[in-house]
Amino acid sequence: MTEEILDKLKENKWLLAAVTAFAILGLGFYFLSSSKKEAKNYWQHSQEPSLSTTSLAIHSEKVKKTQAASKIMVDIKGAVKNQGVYNLPAGSRVNDLIEKAGGFSEKADRKSVNLAQKLQDEAVIYVAAVGENISAVGNSQEGTIGQAQTTQSAAKDKINLNSASLAELQTISGIGEKRAQDIIDYRESNGGFQSIEDLKNISGIGEKTIEKLKDLVSID
Repeated sequence: MTEEILDKLKENKWLLAAVTAFAILGLGFYFLSSSKKEAKNYWQHSQEPSLSTTSLAIHSEKVKKTQAASKIMVDIKGAVKNQGVYNLPAGSRVNDLIEKAGGFSEKADRKSVNLAQKLQDEAVIYVAAVGENISAVGNSQEGTIGQAQTTQSAAKDKINLNSASLAELQTISGIGEKRAQDIIDYRESNGGFQSIEDLKNISGIGEKTIEKLKDLVSID
């Protein structure tokens, strides 16, 4: 059977040429398909490093944002060794901030702050010196923020003996209209008060009264 086919092919050379051409085309198509497949696999493989690099960049950015969110900045003023703005981990306490600032100074009134108070970002902590009329920080962070202005506010609330009007002097506890007028008369006659102790020169005002008035009046 095979010999018959070969004989026929020899007799029909054009048929042999056609079979040969078909075989060549088939092989060519096979090799072309294989080349395309290999090129596609190579391209996909070459893209993997780029995808990995992008993933790493995204991960790095997330880490940075997380780290930034876990930090707070707090300003500490007053009787500490190193006043300033400090960067602390979120959830830190006033005690952590004071340690960061080098601790209390020798003049610090340790009762003026609540060491267990949890800090918030952008807060201001003020540590009073002994003798300053500042209460301890309360449970609210609002009590912490603005502590630096407490001393200034207290000073502004005091009545100035050298400039207060008759009505203003009467707002002082224990000072009536007559005593207020006596204060005005004294400052006009003596060129003003040189110290709060000068009040004892006014009739009816003694040492005990002066002690009570020290935190209520000023001469500045």
